[in-house]
Formats: sequence, C-alpha cells, structure tokens
Amino acid sequence: MKKDKKAILITAVLLAVLCLLAALGYQRFAPKGVAGEKEITVKVIHGDSGEKEFTYTTDEKFLGAVLEAEGLAEGEEGPYGLFITTVDGEKAEESRQQWWCLTKGGETVNTSATQTPIEDGDVFELTLTEGY
Repeated sequence: MKKDKKAILITAVLLAVLCLLAALGYQRFAPKGVAGEKEITVKVIHGDSGEKEFTYTTDEKFLGAVLEAEGLAEGEEGPYGLFITTVDGEKAEESRQQWWCLTKGGETVNTSATQTPIEDGDVFELTLTEGY
C-alpha cells in the first residue's frame, strides 16, 4: 500500500513538472508579433473565384486584430482564437462544408488569424474553400 502511494505521488510530481515545462516552452516559442508600423496585403478569393486585394497600414502585431478592426472578417472566438466565418461580406455556408482558408504567400498558415504574427510586407490570402 505504501509503495502505491509513493508511486502516485512521484507520478503526480512528474506530471506537474512536465506541464510547467510545456507552458514555459509555449511562452518561449509561441509566435510573437513585430512592434511598429507595417503594411500588409490581404487577398480575398471569393466563392465565385473573384478576387479582391486590400492593403492596410497598422501597428497591430497579429492578423486577426487587423481583419476585425478593418471590418474585413468576422467570426467566432474559439479555443484557438478567431474562427473566420465571413470575409468581405461573404459568409461560409456550413451546409456546403465551406470555410475560409488562411494562407501566407500561398503557404498554409498553421495558426488562427488571432495568433498569426504580421511583419511589414506580408501578403495573406483568405480563400473560400469547400469540403472538409
């Protein structure tokens, strides 16, 4: 019985240490925005393949803040940040499995717009995509 309690205590301590290390690692390696004024471009590719380009000058550090402040995108806050549902007035239709795909320079972005840092000269694309 004593060995079981000791094993549980050691496991709990190790788990707590691992959680602390993970949190510290995330803080150190999480995307960080760049301070200062920068100019970015956002290309919107609509469902009908029509394209529009928007250029913004901003002091924001992350893309989501720019998209919301400029009224270009709307969405729902989720556990990972902004889940974009509407861009340039076009709403993704869940019944058609539509969603807005965020890319940067044609490459997939693996963070939400809220967590995507911006730098001067960045070019982002928001493409209405169909199918999961």
